[in-house]
Amino acid sequence: MPLRKALACALGAAVCTGLLGTGCAPEPRGSAARGTPVPGAPPERTAHRPLPGVGPALRDRVPSAARQAVVVRGGAEDDNRAQVVLYERGADHGWRAVAGPWPAHNGLRGWTSEHEAGDLRTPIGVFSLSDAGGRLPAPWARLPYDEDPEFHAEGTGHLGEPLEGSFDYVVAIDYNRVPGTTPLDETRPMGEDKGGGVWIHVDHGGPTNACVSLRAEHMRVLLKALDPARKPVVVMGPEAALKE
Repeated sequence: MPLRKALACALGAAVCTGLLGTGCAPEPRGSAARGTPVPGAPPERTAHRPLPGVGPALRDRVPSAARQAVVVRGGAEDDNRAQVVLYERGADHGWRAVAGPWPAHNGLRGWTSEHEAGDLRTPIGVFSLSDAGGRLPAPWARLPYDEDPEFHAEGTGHLGEPLEGSFDYVVAIDYNRVPGTTPLDETRPMGEDKGGGVWIHVDHGGPTNACVSLRAEHMRVLLKALDPARKPVVVMGPEAALKE
C-alpha cells in the first residue's frame, strides 16, 4: 500500500475512534438523549410520602379513602403529654403537614391497646372522626356539629385544675360509639366495659381520663379544617406504638 494511502486510513480510524469515545455514535432509533423525556411519555411520578413516623401496623389501618389524618404522638407508654399534627393527603405528593405541631394532653396513665372503662388510658389505634359538637357555637365547623348546653364540664381535673370550658368544642373519636350521632350519644356497641366518650376537646391544663385535649385556639383551627368529604381519621398512640 502506498505510504500516502496508509496514512489516510490510519488518520480516518483515529478520528472515528475519537468520535465514538465521546458519544457520537448514533443512538438507537426512537431513543432520546439522556435526561430528555421521550415525546408523549408519561411524566415521572415521585414516591408518595407516607404518614411521617407511622409504621405499617397503623398505616395499613388508615382507610384508602382518608385524605385527612390527625396524628397524636405520645412519649412513653405511661406519658400523658402528646403532640398533635394535622396531615392531608394529595394525589401528587402523599401526606404532608398542614397544621401543628400542637401540644396536647392524653389519659392520666398514658396509653393502651386494650382500653377499659376507668383505666385512665387513651386507646391506641386508628379511628374515624365523623361528628363534633360543643357548648359554644361553631358555624365554621365542617363536621356535623351539635351545639348543646349539655356539653358542660364542672369540678376539677387530676391536678386540681378547673374543668370549666373543656367541652366548649369537641370532636368525637369513633371508638366504641355510633358514627353519625352527637358526641353526647351514649350507645356503646362494644359494651360499657370497653369505655367510650373519647373525644378531642379543649385542654384544661392537665391529663384527661382518656381523651386528647388541645388549646381552644387549636381546636378552632381543627374544627375549621376537618372535612367529612375527606374522610378524616385520628392516628394515635405513644411513639413506639406508632412506629411499629
